[in-house]
Amino acid sequence: MKYLIVGLGNKGPEYENTRHNIGFKVAEKIAETLEVSFNTTNFGWMAEGKHKGRKVFILKPDTYMNLSGNAVKFWMQKENIPLENVLIVTDDLALPFGTLRMKMKGSDAGHNGLKSINEKLQTQNYARLRFGISADFSEGRQVDYVLGTWNEEESGKLAERIEMFSKASLSFVFAGINNTMSAFNGK
Repeated sequence: MKYLIVGLGNKGPEYENTRHNIGFKVAEKIAETLEVSFNTTNFGWMAEGKHKGRKVFILKPDTYMNLSGNAVKFWMQKENIPLENVLIVTDDLALPFGTLRMKMKGSDAGHNGLKSINEKLQTQNYARLRFGISADFSEGRQVDYVLGTWNEEESGKLAERIEMFSKASLSFVFAGINNTMSAFNGK
C-alpha cells in the first residue's frame, strides 16, 4: 500500500519559518522519523520511506501555495496513490495555536493551497491534518500574519507540536483516519 503525505508551504528562505510553512516542518519531521531524506524532483522535494510495511511518499511542493494542487495530482497519478491514502498537512487560522484536527473532507476555508487541491482533484473528499495557527491579527493583516514568524511563546512549544503532528500523520498511514481522529483530534 502506498501513501502520500503532503506538507503545504512556500519555497524560499524568506518563508522557511513562517506560520504558513508549518506543513513543510511537519513533513520534515516525518522524514526524520522515518530516517529518509528529501530529494529534488518534479513539483517539489520528495522523501520516500516505509512505515510498518507501508510505502510512504512525503512531499513538500515547490509550486507555491496557490498551485499546490498541481503537485498533489501529479504524484497521485505517477505513483497510483488512491485518494483515501492522501493526507494534506496545512495551517489553519480557525484553530487556536498548536491545535490538531484531522478531517476526512471539508471546504478550503479560504486557504489557497486547499483551494488549488480541490480544483485539481475535483473533490473536497480527502484527508487533511490542520495545524492551528490562531487568528491573532488585526483586520486587513491576515497575509502579514500567516507569512509572519512564530512569536516567542509559540516558538517554545513548536517542536512538541510538530512531533505530535508527525505521529498523527504516521498513525493515518498505519491505523487509518477514523482511529487517528479518535486518538489525536484535540490533542
